[in-house]
Amino acid sequence: MKKRIGLLAAIVLVTIFSQAQETTSSTGGTSFGLRAGVNFQNINGKDENGDKVKNDILTGFNVGVNAEIPVGVDFYFQPGLLYSLKGAKSEDDILGQSFNTTLKISYLEIPLNLIYKPLLGNGHLLLGFGPYVAFGVGGEATYEGGGSSLTEKVKFKKTVSSSDPNDVVYIRPMDAGANLLAGYEFANRFSFQLNTQLGLVKINPEYEGVSNDESSVKNTGFGISLGYRF
Repeated sequence: MKKRIGLLAAIVLVTIFSQAQETTSSTGGTSFGLRAGVNFQNINGKDENGDKVKNDILTGFNVGVNAEIPVGVDFYFQPGLLYSLKGAKSEDDILGQSFNTTLKISYLEIPLNLIYKPLLGNGHLLLGFGPYVAFGVGGEATYEGGGSSLTEKVKFKKTVSSSDPNDVVYIRPMDAGANLLAGYEFANRFSFQLNTQLGLVKINPEYEGVSNDESSVKNTGFGISLGYRF
């Protein structure tokens, strides 16, 4: 699974850079960039009984590359490839003792944003939106409480059968949703941006033999990042 995801990410990355190089040859306007930042992630939705899930924010991060391909006056198509850490935290009180759960999920994420980049002062205003698709590559859940700690690995499956091991956390292998961003690029090509992300597909798997499960949880988050264009 991880090998297939790595191969897909490599193909996407090569395609992005090849397209950008072709556009650079014809327009001279394409640029490449690096970006890294902090995510404040959560997992929202409803549990198996249809009740609202109550989680706390997990601090994660993202780092990656992108290309800016001009598509019109002040408009750019910005595909990218990011390594992103998502998840959530929760706290439960059982018989007077506090139990904490931290779920961390690592993704290779492909954002496909349309950027509006007009001149503002000595730099450029950044406004953008677009879809993203992400593929799970790893993760773990840590349970702490009652003087003990337990860690379970994340395994990516769309459907869980009764024969699958129960000492792992199951997450769907793909996430997808929408991005919104706003920021500023300085004359020296450094930039900062605020972004928010809304997951539109559920990340919890189906369980064979379970027909009354109403659970549906999705990744959500916001963050701040810094970038540089070459």
